[in-house]
Amino acid sequence: MHLANTTTTAIFNRITGFIFALLVTHFSQAQDNSPYSRYGIGDVVPNGNITTRAMGGISAAYSFDNSIKAVPISSLNIDNPASLGSLSNNSYINVLFDIGGEIDKHTLKSNNSPAKYTSNNTNISYLQFGIPIAGKKLEDKGIQWGLSFGLRPVTRINYKIEDYRRISNIDTALYTYEGNGGISQANISTGVKIKNFSFGVSTGYSFGSKDYSTKLRFLNDTIHYYSSNSAAKTRFGGVFLTIGAQYHVPTKKGNLQIGAFANLQQNLRANLDSIDETIGYDFTGGNYTIDTVSYASEISGKIIVPANYTLGFIYSQPHWLMGADFTISRWGDYKSYGKKEAATQNNWTLKIGGQYFAANEATVSNNYWKFVKYRAGFYIGPDYIKLDDKSRNQYGFSVGAGFPLTSFQRLRLGEFVTLNTGIEFNARGNTGSRSMRENIVRFNFGISMGQHWFQKRKYD
Repeated sequence: MHLANTTTTAIFNRITGFIFALLVTHFSQAQDNSPYSRYGIGDVVPNGNITTRAMGGISAAYSFDNSIKAVPISSLNIDNPASLGSLSNNSYINVLFDIGGEIDKHTLKSNNSPAKYTSNNTNISYLQFGIPIAGKKLEDKGIQWGLSFGLRPVTRINYKIEDYRRISNIDTALYTYEGNGGISQANISTGVKIKNFSFGVSTGYSFGSKDYSTKLRFLNDTIHYYSSNSAAKTRFGGVFLTIGAQYHVPTKKGNLQIGAFANLQQNLRANLDSIDETIGYDFTGGNYTIDTVSYASEISGKIIVPANYTLGFIYSQPHWLMGADFTISRWGDYKSYGKKEAATQNNWTLKIGGQYFAANEATVSNNYWKFVKYRAGFYIGPDYIKLDDKSRNQYGFSVGAGFPLTSFQRLRLGEFVTLNTGIEFNARGNTGSRSMRENIVRFNFGISMGQHWFQKRKYD
């Protein structure tokens, strides 16, 4: 056995080593600045890889296209494990390595104030590795079997809100609300394809924390009042389970793929530390404890992360594809230590997107742009966050492209590298006078790398 090319192997090794050096710190620290992340278990990270996110997020029916027509070959589906049944030892590429990241800009604006708040963030979106595990005998019988593993964030918590209030006889009080944390998942997934039907399972460990604090500081130069701090830190973890299926329907002019997957409800074990204290501030602006009013440590409990269900389709022809997903999320079932979150509600999301690709397996051209995949899509639906008893709307649209970094000839030799890019424009919130609107622009980028492993040398 040998690897197809030592150059691509070296790239694999260098990037993998660099990424794993970053993972421990980055997945625990990378955040989005959003006050919406105060509610539930944090702000939900957009699902899917960079390829599917550029098409509005359609992923239920998306699968790795292992035919030579797929120059540049696309990414692993990190949402529906059934798609792993498309990995085959008989294809030009059988091993995939995917990493994605994003640079985003958040803009917050209250509808009753002209002031705006902006923040810029850089985050790793996912890391995934996939490989076929079915032997030649199984594949000769029409059975394909793939395996993948990786790491990805699911939610993020990061906000700092300062609220100045006028209090009678005291002057002005400053309330500071802060939060950090979120959920990440380490996963292992497998999918089997038997003729036109694929099914798969993904499991692993969800882990994370949420740290909340509320500080009250009186801003009065004549009368001294003690400030206060109320803080809670919750650490949690537990096993998750995702199941999925896909069905391939050949048609006269193209192919129809139907897919569905479900992220089942999670029951995370949790430990809570909480403190209420009076605090003072030093000349640097830092705070210190004056007196502890109450303290509790290692309070055991459970956090229920609700299920969501997605159904979708993709119809494709040699040069284009289009599809749609419909997702139902049960955020109304979210509970923390037995208490429901009043600000979360059940919601749905409709996603529609597509892709255009000018080249095919017979294309011979010096025009690089014929080998680029162009993508676009949008989504719409009510937000899972509900404030002031009003549902908030959310919508967005995206565009992107997949740029091949290896030639068609190198693909035939069993290697490829593709740069997947995308821009997402997202908006949430209402137009009422007490509401807040949040606009997000995300610049997404990902590298998909593939090789043909376990290829026997042939001699004439």
